[in-house]
Amino acid sequence: MGELKIEYSDKKVTPFGGMKLLKNFIDKTRVIEDLKSVNLPIGFSNRAYDPINIIQGFWLAIFTGASRYIHADWLRYDTTLQTIFEIDKLPSQSTYSRFFHKFNIEKNSEIFPILQQKFLSQLDVGPLTIDLDSTVITRYGEQEGAKKGYNPKKPGRNSHHPIIAFIDQTKMIANTWMRSGNTSSLNNYDAFLNETFDICLKDKKVGLVRADSGFYSQEFLEWFEKRGINYIVAVKFYENIKYTIGNITKWIKITKGLDVASLRFKPDNGSERRYIIVRKLSEEYPKSGDKLLFDEPIYRYSAYVTNIELPVDQIYNIYNTRADCENRIKELKYDFGADNFCLKDFYATEASFRFIMMAYNIMALFKHEVVNSNMMLSTLRSYCFALGSWITEHSNQKVLKISLPQKRRTWMNGLFENVKQSQIPFKYT
Repeated sequence: MGELKIEYSDKKVTPFGGMKLLKNFIDKTRVIEDLKSVNLPIGFSNRAYDPINIIQGFWLAIFTGASRYIHADWLRYDTTLQTIFEIDKLPSQSTYSRFFHKFNIEKNSEIFPILQQKFLSQLDVGPLTIDLDSTVITRYGEQEGAKKGYNPKKPGRNSHHPIIAFIDQTKMIANTWMRSGNTSSLNNYDAFLNETFDICLKDKKVGLVRADSGFYSQEFLEWFEKRGINYIVAVKFYENIKYTIGNITKWIKITKGLDVASLRFKPDNGSERRYIIVRKLSEEYPKSGDKLLFDEPIYRYSAYVTNIELPVDQIYNIYNTRADCENRIKELKYDFGADNFCLKDFYATEASFRFIMMAYNIMALFKHEVVNSNMMLSTLRSYCFALGSWITEHSNQKVLKISLPQKRRTWMNGLFENVKQSQIPFKYT
């Protein structure tokens, strides 16, 4: 065979024909109606883009693999994908920038909690477990709010330090705030909790809150106690708790090299509460992130404070499932570009970040209802969305032609059927 000949064609082909599946599902939700119901910023020109289309275009860019604003320009030439989503024209990089720069602290506080509440109201789910966490996003420019603070991977670099409230049962995000890099986990925690629990989750019952040691303080615990909400919070090892741990004689063995203990402990500046202490043999758990508290490095320790009166092994196991937060943060960064969509203005960056969280929730719901799998977006994109397609017309009806091997068509048809069968409220059992 000789050299492969190259020819060009004007045929309007999209590499993402499988996105029709997602379009059909979004139509089954109230997402677009919810966007229309809030006071989104608008342009003042006759040629201004509809803000709904700007947001949809931003989500489409993320779903198809964009991790920076410049990547979104690729979709401007994909007229077939635009037809699938019934959008006349997708915005440019500069349009996204101008749109997000219209957001400020008041606008962000006005619309995002309501949008979260409206989205979550579609879900039929029992008592929720909320996991509070934060992450570090390294910045390399002169972005507003990017400060030097705790940054384990890039020490000394400017960063942002967002706080996130995850929903364990649905693998979604209840709320998030962007924050300066020199901010601690506890900074302005009460305002964040008020917004999260009083607005975003106002229609939902919360059964448990879990948080790492960055949130450990007497005021933080009292916030939940006043509201009658159960919690398990990791403990910082101040000297008084270290001394108390050193005097424990009664340990309960859970498994080889892992023991737990329960005690009542009163910090110098707080109330007496129940504390669960965990020790692990260093040789059995060499990669444990727990602390070496004493001179002899035999055991590594962790500790939790709780208002739940369950057996100690159950408390440990309940908290331990919180590790899934780290996987979700990784997916946000690697698959949704959460650490790269940034602008110079702080609240513009926060607005784009919170729209990314909405995209994450849409995809989480899609996985639950349609795919019945928790596969990452990058995998889902390869299996479901990245399908070469084009549009034809027969008898005045447009037809999307999807290039797919015969043996995969039954599976794909099953996904379209799942979309057809899905309806509000979306049930989680």
